This record gives sequence, C-alpha cells and structure tokens, in this order.
Amino acid sequence: MSLEDFQSLIGEVTGAISGKEVSGALADELNARFPAGGATFKSIQAACEAAVAEGWMCDREMGGIKFGRVIKDIDGFSVDVVRMKDVVGPHHRHPNGEVDMVMPLSGDAEFDGSGAGWVVYEPDSAHKPTVSGGEALVLYLLPGGAIEFTGQD
Repeated sequence: MSLEDFQSLIGEVTGAISGKEVSGALADELNARFPAGGATFKSIQAACEAAVAEGWMCDREMGGIKFGRVIKDIDGFSVDVVRMKDVVGPHHRHPNGEVDMVMPLSGDAEFDGSGAGWVVYEPDSAHKPTVSGGEALVLYLLPGGAIEFTGQD
C-alpha cells in the first residue's frame, strides 16, 4: 500500500464532504454513503491495516497509542490515523470539528462508545478519545488540520 494509493482511496471521502458543515448530519451522511460494511469503508480499512503493517502509518507511539499524520492536506482536511487498545487518549479540542472513521480490529472495540462507522464532532467540541472493548484504528479528518491538545486530565 503506497501513500499515493491511500490518498486516492481517502480522496473519495474527503471529496464528497469538502465544504460541508461538520455536524451530526454529516455523520449520518457518511454512515449512509460509506457504511462500515461497504466497499469503500472496507478498502480504506484494509489500506490502513496494510500501511500500519508496512510501518509508514501509525509510526509514532506515546502512552500505548500509535499515531501519525498521514496527509497534511487533501480537500481541506488533514488525515491522521491512531491505533488504540483499551486506552484513553489525551484531551483535545476541535476548533473546526473532527470526522472519525472507526475501524474495530479486535473484540467489540468502540471509540467513544461507537462501533464501526463514522463519528463527527462539531466545531469547538472537545474530548478524551477512548477505545474500549478491544483494539481499533481510528482515522480522523481535521478541517484545516486544526487540533488543540489542552493538557487537561
């Protein structure tokens, strides 16, 4: 799996949502258009798993979380991927929102209480990203690449 191939795959999603309001309605649209059981979702998940295995995705680690920014800008979004297993990540704020693709790898893994599929956090929201019930990859799209780590416990 090359970065160029991955960028082409994720571009189908970013192209479809570029310029749209980052809201709960966007999560509904993504779950309908790119469902967890659908071909695009499965292709992106397989690409992420291959890239992690090859070592160029999630190539950093801190506190039991593997992570990395994969693309700085595609259709106005940065693309990051994290690999988490039964762990709570650092509190952060989403100035422009966050669009998450949740890809369980083991058990009944959930990201912030959601299983396989799409989760959207609106602008100015904040959370401690949490994976429970197993291991998951979470791909997140940040409009304008904006994220603020708050240092809150």
